[in-house]
Amino acid sequence: MTEFWLISAPGEKTCQQTWDKMMAATTRTNNLSTNHKFSIPDLKVGTLDVLVGLSDELAKLDSFVESVVKKVAQYMADVLEDSRDKVQENLLANGVDLVTYITRFQWDMAKYPIKQSLKNISEIISKQVTQIDNDLKTRASAYNNLKGNLQNLERKNAGSLLTRSLADIVKKEDFVLDSEYLITLLVVVPKTAYTDWQKTYETLAEMVVPRSSNLLFEDNDSGLFSVTLFRKAIDDFKHKARENKFTVRDFQYNEEEMKADKEEMTRLSTDKKKQFVSEMNTGIFPTFLTLSCISSLQGPLVRWLKVNFSEAFIAWIHIKALRVFVESVLRYGLPVNFQAMLLQPNKKTMKKLREVLNDLYKHLDSSAAAIIDSAMDIPGLNLSQQEYYPYVYYKIDCNLLDFKV
Repeated sequence: MTEFWLISAPGEKTCQQTWDKMMAATTRTNNLSTNHKFSIPDLKVGTLDVLVGLSDELAKLDSFVESVVKKVAQYMADVLEDSRDKVQENLLANGVDLVTYITRFQWDMAKYPIKQSLKNISEIISKQVTQIDNDLKTRASAYNNLKGNLQNLERKNAGSLLTRSLADIVKKEDFVLDSEYLITLLVVVPKTAYTDWQKTYETLAEMVVPRSSNLLFEDNDSGLFSVTLFRKAIDDFKHKARENKFTVRDFQYNEEEMKADKEEMTRLSTDKKKQFVSEMNTGIFPTFLTLSCISSLQGPLVRWLKVNFSEAFIAWIHIKALRVFVESVLRYGLPVNFQAMLLQPNKKTMKKLREVLNDLYKHLDSSAAAIIDSAMDIPGLNLSQQEYYPYVYYKIDCNLLDFKV
């Protein structure tokens, strides 16, 4: 299970007693969840009005940061393409896997100084994650343009002879060049029509050079033939060729243009490889990077994604901590006295765990308990959709991708 329930309950004589009571109810006899204390430092409380306003702002910020975390994770998957099974091991927070980070959460005093007000801390997080979101859009746009340009060039160098680039197929000696009167044309002929071509090409127009046709290249369906004729016969030849289902390609041999195309293809392919990463072993590369010379590249795009996924995820969990703190003060009052707890439910016992927690804490808020009690009597109701409980509750789901890994 990648789902966690971050809850808090008021401290009794000590916060340890609150923890012990919850542990006894959920693990010692029925094994409903795996539990961890969730450490929140002594933050500045501020006024009641500020807390109420901040509660709504943090809810919106929570949703925004979660969306950015998921976008970075998903873009990591898109960039890794054929190696999506490797994505999860690259989604780390502070160098450890997400479950480890959450279950061993420690407030980052350097990034989010607790001497600052709650509002200032939330603004620091908001600015930080907004910058990540903006940078992601810029980098994603540049990478997608690069990828699109490369794919267009790859399409020109593959596919049917009717559309693909001929630069890597033909040679200088295949053409009559620098002639005032003669020109060499390239014609795509279906394999089933080879015999017809050989019988008729010399008569498709006047002034076709006899025995000037040669087969230069074949794919599965067609062949590329050269034929030499007088320039004045070009239009007539093309017309008659079309009638016989032979396709004359619009191609002129130009070494400089062909060299420029090849250099552009090489440049784009190199740029894309630089954006990619292979710090993992065999099998990481998508088809466009399966080159024997590549062993271990650390691309700036994937490196950026890894670093900023970590930053965004860490910020997200700090927002959860802020929300627990603010909501606990609003619900349980001052002085600050509550125990934050992280529960990892067992999938088959989630409903039972919810019922046990309700029984344990229903005295905290009778109206919430009544809502849940009545909801439990409605057949088919999914209780996980009920977001308000007698205790403070927030869900954290570490499954951040839209596919299973």
